[in-house]
Amino acid sequence: MKALVLAGGTGSRLRPFTHSGTKQLLPIANKPVLFYGLEAIAAAGIGEVGLVVGDYAGDIRRAVGAGGSAFGLDVTYIPQSRPLGLAHAVSIARDFLGDDDFLVYLGDNYLQDGIGDFVARAELRPAAARLLVTSVADPSAFGVAEVDTTGRVTRVEEKPAHPRSDLALIGVYAFSPALHDAVRAIRPSARGELEITHAIQWLIDDGQDVRAEATPSVWRDTGSVDDMLEVNRHVLDGLSGRLEGKVDPDSAVVGRVVLGEGAVVRGSRITGPVVIGPGSVISDAVIGPYTSIGANCRVHDSSIEASVLLDGAAVDGAGRIERSFIGRDAVVAAPRFPYAHRLVLGDHSKVQIHP
Repeated sequence: MKALVLAGGTGSRLRPFTHSGTKQLLPIANKPVLFYGLEAIAAAGIGEVGLVVGDYAGDIRRAVGAGGSAFGLDVTYIPQSRPLGLAHAVSIARDFLGDDDFLVYLGDNYLQDGIGDFVARAELRPAAARLLVTSVADPSAFGVAEVDTTGRVTRVEEKPAHPRSDLALIGVYAFSPALHDAVRAIRPSARGELEITHAIQWLIDDGQDVRAEATPSVWRDTGSVDDMLEVNRHVLDGLSGRLEGKVDPDSAVVGRVVLGEGAVVRGSRITGPVVIGPGSVISDAVIGPYTSIGANCRVHDSSIEASVLLDGAAVDGAGRIERSFIGRDAVVAAPRFPYAHRLVLGDHSKVQIHP
């Protein structure tokens, strides 16, 4: 089985961050979300990966590497001029996929327990399509599957106004080569995309075996800032502490904290779970639980909790900041206030907060 990983989307719900980079490289606990998917694919025993890339192909290639060897994978980059739907990504990857069974995995997915069991069942009990689903509170925001008591899918629908099921497609699929016939047969939807749900429905209407299984694993699509913060919190919950930087005698580090090489903590209190990247300097500050601070950041005279700072961000005299997502090389500077700020800042932005 091969894998097709989609990393060419625009990430409109994560603007302004995706104006200057791709959402698949935004970090969860200081590691790009795309890496979690690639690691899960490798752990499932799949070696050949087609990585569909768009405008930020160069950034992804630099992060993943030319051939993906750092992940134990053989990666082929497949350029997509515009994100025209999941089925369109399958169509442009036709030469790479050949006549093999294949996995489709959305590159901004986070699935806590990986996909090993799902892939094993797909190989043991082949079907034209096998879909990973989960119950959600608002299925109208997703592709939705109707499933009978045997696990057979009877209908799929993309973002229905009146869902007949609460089972959402989470962006992990196993397909036989029969999907290529379905992709050739369908036409673009009203939004101009070749929908994977239309291709799956074509297989169902053709009488082919389409199966669904619910995942018990924690899953997020990391499509919004709130999703990113929630996944960051969840991943940090499993953190193991490691101090590679320097902590001065006037500081306290409590709980599970990862302090990267060359990072410095002076006159500060760090309460884990927290991860602080290499080269960052924390001085006269309080860093609370569930915070990820990237490489070469500066935090001074501020209190930060349950937030993400991307590489190079600087926060100085900003009082209390919580549930914030601060972009690369962004600067926040302000006098202290007795209340908390919540900030969502794009890369290279600058904020001055005054009384």
